[in-house]
Amino acid sequence: MTSSIWRLLAGRTFAAFASALIPTTLTLAVVRTGSAADLGIVLASELLPMLLLLPVAGVAADRFPARRVVLAADLVRAAAQGATGVLLLTGPVRIPQLAALAAVTGAGVAFGNPSARTLVAAVVPAGGRLRVNSRLGVATGLAQMAGPAAAGTMMLALGAGWSSLLTGALFAASALTLGGLRTAPAPLVRTRAGFTAELRAGWSETRRHPWFLANVLAHGVWHLAAGLLLTLGPLIAVQSLGGAATWVVIAQVGTAGMLVGVWAAGRLPVRRPLYGVAVGASAQALPLTALALRLPAAVTATAFFVAMFGLGVLSPLWETEMQRRIPLETLGRVGSFDTLISFAARPLGLAVAAPLAGVTGTAAPLLVAAALSAAANLSVLLLPDVRRQPEREPSLALR
Repeated sequence: MTSSIWRLLAGRTFAAFASALIPTTLTLAVVRTGSAADLGIVLASELLPMLLLLPVAGVAADRFPARRVVLAADLVRAAAQGATGVLLLTGPVRIPQLAALAAVTGAGVAFGNPSARTLVAAVVPAGGRLRVNSRLGVATGLAQMAGPAAAGTMMLALGAGWSSLLTGALFAASALTLGGLRTAPAPLVRTRAGFTAELRAGWSETRRHPWFLANVLAHGVWHLAAGLLLTLGPLIAVQSLGGAATWVVIAQVGTAGMLVGVWAAGRLPVRRPLYGVAVGASAQALPLTALALRLPAAVTATAFFVAMFGLGVLSPLWETEMQRRIPLETLGRVGSFDTLISFAARPLGLAVAAPLAGVTGTAAPLLVAAALSAAANLSVLLLPDVRRQPEREPSLALR
């Protein structure tokens, strides 16, 4: 494996771990004020700029070298998290300043996400992308599992400020890894259109790929259902499955399933990757149904393992298919629509879960979500572009 790929993997691992520290750090810092409204303001301050700036970030990912955009995004997040750490260490929690820094962090996330996908396509030859995406998936999964525990430990031992300073240092370390990256030459562009024209061109390119639009909408349903699951699942576990500790075990089993899935994605003999994406996403119906029917904890944990294994498999396959099927010069703009739907749908599911359950009970929303998630994701198999077997590409040995 080349030094550029090692640098890419190291940098994205640093950034993934830093990103995983932020939610727990902010939550534990703000809840000390005793106000749920304060926590909502801070979390929304990060999410809203992220959603609003994603289309702009997609244009930036295609207009400028991906390495430079990711570098700038990492440095912005490093500065915002460093300032957050200083703010938390120098006095009581100040919500307006914390919300403003969260907004800066959200802007950095918006610009870093589409360009990171483009960066992989620019650094890694086509035949090696699935293996690299799988390894990035393992790193991200481990970060998501270890990040909250690390943030909580630092919060209890040293304070939230030190956790934010560590987060800033990790983003800075990610930025440092980008210095020696060698990327493929950018496509020759003789003239540059204006921002609005490039945004329209990105949407036109998106519409040119029915397989992409169908999958993105199906993934939106998946994320919406995930919001219901993550809200109602703990409630059902406490009421019927043995308590909060049972939900912790179920969640950890699911994390293990995801890690096994991303590890296996590059090794399974998948001839039609989008089949794997569709089937993997549809497996989400299993834990939704198990929770709705209040099946025993062991059955629910097994269902959650299978669903998260499916998520682990589909993530590298999806990233690799996007990088293979969508031209590099439009990948940032097209990919930003995927990220936008994903970021927007899950908070919606989180928001509507409790009101729906209050009216209908927990079973009905979960069963409807299970049916919709399975139907939306399996229906994409009807498209000819999804059923088409990809051409063989030269392999790249990664050792």
